[in-house]
Amino acid sequence: MTTAMTYKPTSDEIKKLREETQAPMLDCRKALIDAEGDYDKAKKGLIERGKANLEKKAERAANEGMVTSYIHAGGKIGVLVEVNSETDFVARNPKFSELSKDLALHIAAMSP
Repeated sequence: MTTAMTYKPTSDEIKKLREETQAPMLDCRKALIDAEGDYDKAKKGLIERGKANLEKKAERAANEGMVTSYIHAGGKIGVLVEVNSETDFVARNPKFSELSKDLALHIAAMSP
């Protein structure tokens, strides 16, 4: 059996773990090294680490964002959506604006 210092995961092992956990590649590599190649142990460690990171992020305030409106033809249905993010960098991203518009359209389509 190898030790944590000498075990080197293959790119296929890292890729497989990344696909299943959506964790960054370097985190997957480190988890496999720490688990000495035990895939299940590495996966469990990544999940636990991910939960801890989520708890830290839950305390952050989402003070940036945008408000998007949508008025359907005829003016009988209108939607006003506020979507927030942690940073203005994210809020200025065109994909964020697209998300906000799509949410407004979907809400209008639901006819709440």
